[in-house]
Amino acid sequence: MNYDVVVVGAGPVGSTAARYAALNGAKVLLLEEHQSIGSPVGCTGLLSTRAVAECELKPSDEFVFNSVRGAFVHAPDGQSLPIDGKQTKAYVVSRKNFDRKLAVMALEEGVELSLRTRAIGFEKGNLETGTGEKKSYPVKLRILRNGTLETISTSVVIGADGVKSRIASYAGLEKPARVLPGIQIEAPYASEDSDFVELFPGSSAPGFFAWTVPIDEKISRIGLALEPGLAYKNDRKESSPIYYLEKFLSSNPHVKSRYSGGMLDFVVGGIPIGPPERTVSDGVLLVGDAAGQAKPTSAGGIYTGAFAAKIAGKIAAEAALEGNNSAQRLSEYDLLWRKGLGKELDIGMKIHDYMGRLEDRQLNDLIGSLNTPSILKIITEHGDMDHPSVLMRKLMFSGNSLRLMKAFGAFLKTLF
Repeated sequence: MNYDVVVVGAGPVGSTAARYAALNGAKVLLLEEHQSIGSPVGCTGLLSTRAVAECELKPSDEFVFNSVRGAFVHAPDGQSLPIDGKQTKAYVVSRKNFDRKLAVMALEEGVELSLRTRAIGFEKGNLETGTGEKKSYPVKLRILRNGTLETISTSVVIGADGVKSRIASYAGLEKPARVLPGIQIEAPYASEDSDFVELFPGSSAPGFFAWTVPIDEKISRIGLALEPGLAYKNDRKESSPIYYLEKFLSSNPHVKSRYSGGMLDFVVGGIPIGPPERTVSDGVLLVGDAAGQAKPTSAGGIYTGAFAAKIAGKIAAEAALEGNNSAQRLSEYDLLWRKGLGKELDIGMKIHDYMGRLEDRQLNDLIGSLNTPSILKIITEHGDMDHPSVLMRKLMFSGNSLRLMKAFGAFLKTLF
């Protein structure tokens, strides 16, 4: 069994990478360790309009539950900052149906899909020198397919296997800088307005924030993520994500008054932020969560992952067909995805770290400072969940600069 490209992980990012490798002429195999696409679910299912477009999909009832146009940001003291985008900014989706749609698109381009198949190791063959400067390191990928051990030969392996990427480990590549533990339930919840998500920064979720994402007027996804260094100060058991979620549901007045109790779904997972220094080695590319490409400000990874996946698929296919899968050849992927996403992820990390260190009283002051008609107008016009730097620039150079400098201190000066 010989393939030009093997993609490990059939989530949205893996399916997109596989599709683009096939579109560029490669023979592609897509591996998924679970028995069905889209299960288990590991994210909020809130996708920006840009993320859906980047996946080359049009929103449809096949996977969209609800459309969202804004957010209510709730300060720890109860004041609310209403951010109204005036038009659809994001979709609440069925991740199972969304993931399957992308997998079908890959299959339609000739990608082979193997379910219940786990990569358990690989080895690189001896260097083969072709004509000119072409170099190839054949990769022998060991897999368990339905419990049976097999070996597959390929030129390039794309690791789209998530935050605990085995491919990264096998290739000797570093993991993302940090992993934020997260938890989410789907539960009865009377939304104030189902066109808006709700965000709760502060001590409810140290280092990040809690959220409610409405599926409709009666059901929402409620969750949070944490910075371990800020949350796990004493007893880890009493500072775990489930501890904070239970506390959030029972003690936040706004949430408590709307949450009816119980749950319809329960998800735990990790959000990787901070890409490693390298996402390529001989015969291997990493993409999506495996490459730490999630946004540090919102934890979303579909837009950034799909953007990088298209580059990964194209470069992997070209390298395989050229007979040159060396790290030097594949490093074009590293350069291109960082050119498109690197600066935004770097700024996002600075925003993440700054906001995560604020105490509740500081967040109260900050949210109060932003809650003016002129600033809300700027946020409405330039707010972008995929490119937060755009809004930060507009705020920095607006007529409200003195007010904002008081709120943000010297932080704005360090961003650019």
